[in-house]
Amino acid sequence: MNLLVTGGCGFIGTNFVRLAVLRGHTVINIDALTYAGRRENLDDLAPTNAYGFIHGDICDGDLVERVMRQGSNGVPFDAVINFAAESHVDRSIYAARTFSMTNVIGTATLVEAARNAEIPMFVQISTDEVYGSIEGKGSFKVDSPLEPSSPYSSSKAGADLVVHSFYSTWGYDVRITRCTNNYGPYQFPEKFIPTIITKALKGERIPLYGDGKHIRNWLFVEDHCEGVFRTLEKGEAGDVYLFGGDTEMENGKLLREVLKALALENGQDPETYISLIEHVKDRPGHDRRYSLDWKASKKELGWTPSTSFEVGLRATVRWYLENRTWWERA
Repeated sequence: MNLLVTGGCGFIGTNFVRLAVLRGHTVINIDALTYAGRRENLDDLAPTNAYGFIHGDICDGDLVERVMRQGSNGVPFDAVINFAAESHVDRSIYAARTFSMTNVIGTATLVEAARNAEIPMFVQISTDEVYGSIEGKGSFKVDSPLEPSSPYSSSKAGADLVVHSFYSTWGYDVRITRCTNNYGPYQFPEKFIPTIITKALKGERIPLYGDGKHIRNWLFVEDHCEGVFRTLEKGEAGDVYLFGGDTEMENGKLLREVLKALALENGQDPETYISLIEHVKDRPGHDRRYSLDWKASKKELGWTPSTSFEVGLRATVRWYLENRTWWERA
């Protein structure tokens, strides 16, 4: 397939682009290279004819429409996949306007240009956070009400609604994916698991919000990327697909599991790292639990997570140990 990817220099986008090229697809990547976008993530792909990079903002309508009409080397795009987003909840609390501009206006700019350029399909990469917090043992389903809690999740919910309106209004083939917390290589150090690893390696205090009992579901990033491929290949116009992992864990326990894995890989006593944990004041509006019911994706797309948390975590820890220069420059 000939793919136009936005935000391909970010965490999930980078992993998707690398897998797409490995599988024989052609990718053009538009990225604004804001603080979490690293062009170097994909530099080794640049010499190939399968990958091209365009430095640009998805809110720039003229640029977006020109790229979409040109295609890749004159070949029309088969799909647009929108990974571009401001994605850190903490930052959104103090910079709501920036999140709304990129996540809502930028997405609207993209989907409108894609339809105008007659690109057959638009895939919006969203998040489980659009559903808000769920207590107890249940899990959100596709048709659960959207009840976002933060400026970040609100902007993603707004983007999803804009995208789906193009299906409702025009019958345009849009598909939306929502995923639980990802982890893996190339994740920016401000996120929870990279923060744990990098601060432990520097001997710094490792913050844990509140009582540490907030619960998240974890999915290895390559399993998420596989879900996006399945959505492209087997999904239906207008549908929403959920992807989640088999591992649900309180943040406090997760922190300790990451430190134990780090100690094992690094030949250290786990207590050396665990002693660095520091409880800090909880952030405003911190959702207690996220959980997605992804059985429909298994049935409709044949998708299941294939990487166990233990294997994925060890691989993630090794990557940060082997790529210290990358995260120290971030």
